[in-house]
This record gives sequence, structure tokens and C-alpha cells, in this order.
Amino acid sequence: MHQLKALILGPDSFVSTIIELKPFLKINLYKNYLDIKNSNIEFDILIFHNDSLKIKSDKSFIDNSNAIKILACNNSDKINNYDFILSLPTTLKEINSVVENLLAKKIFNKNSSIKIKSFFLDKNEKKLIRNQKFLILTEKEIQLLELFKKINKPVSKKEILSLVWNYSSDADTHTVETHIYRLRKKINEKFLDDNFILNNKEGYYL
Repeated sequence: MHQLKALILGPDSFVSTIIELKPFLKINLYKNYLDIKNSNIEFDILIFHNDSLKIKSDKSFIDNSNAIKILACNNSDKINNYDFILSLPTTLKEINSVVENLLAKKIFNKNSSIKIKSFFLDKNEKKLIRNQKFLILTEKEIQLLELFKKINKPVSKKEILSLVWNYSSDADTHTVETHIYRLRKKINEKFLDDNFILNNKEGYYL
């Protein structure tokens, strides 16, 4: 895994305190994004003091970032729209623990959610989702969609049997046909989409 990059935002006293902890933290710290915002650095984490939200440019930068957002403040009663609220004063151990837990959660969520066309496939919940509607899928149906998404070109019935069912190429391909027919029917009934899984003489594809 690459060295995690964290940007610190807030009053000078807050920033300098966090920077002093740099040798003991499991992240690479940066400060003053105005000097580096054009350097194409992608931050994994933003650690920002509550005072930063009072500065228009800082708040805009925070709100538009895809990084994990950790808010450090003394009173969090009315603030709950960030990934974690770090109550001040805090400890070195707590900062490291928060960073590790949030990163693990982000990785899990990323791996369990896949965008397929105009849908999202939630592997954890076994759901195919679009526009507030969802469809429960079987494990094999999920594997089929993952295969089509990964290969991104027509996949023959024999290849599907081998890759999804671990059957030899000589096995009966009706298994594939039956599963894809049922999956197409479920998707069309729920989402009125009969073009989700396509096929040609070379095989099935999205």
C-alpha cells in the first residue's frame, strides 16, 4: 500500500501540533493546501479543525474532496456529516486508530460496490441498485455480472462455465443459458430494462 497522505487544515497552533506528531503517525502529513493544490497530490485523508469550516475556501476544498474527512473539534453536538469527529484534546493512539479503522472501512466499501452501466452492484448486501430500487441477487448472479464487468467483451458459454462454475468446456451449457435467462427476466421485471445483458455469436456481455 502506498504511504497515506493526510492534509492538515486549521489554525497554526492546531496544524503545528499535529505536524509535531508526524514521526509517530502512520501517515504522511502535509499542510497549507494553497501551496500544493496544483501539484496533483491526491490526499487519502483530511484532518481539519472546526475553525476551517468558517473559512469559505477551506470549507469548499473539504466538501469537494473525496478523501476521508476527520473533523477535530471541542464540541460536535451539531456536526455529524463527516467520516469521524475527533474530540479535542485527543491522543496519538486515538489518531492512529481512527485512521486505520476509517481506511479499512473505505477499502471494504469500495471493494463491495461496483458500478455497472447505470446500476450499482452491492456485493455485501447482494443487491443490484438503481434509482432507489433494488433487486436481490444470488451468488452466481453476482459472479456473472462481475465476470462481464471485468472482461468487458463477449464471453462464450464455455468460458462462463469454466470461470464461474469451474466446469470443463465439455459440460452442458444449458446451465449458463438458464441462469442468464432468469437474471435478465428479474432485471427486466424490476427495472424495465431488457438490454442489460446482451449477447452475440461470440457470447454474453454488458
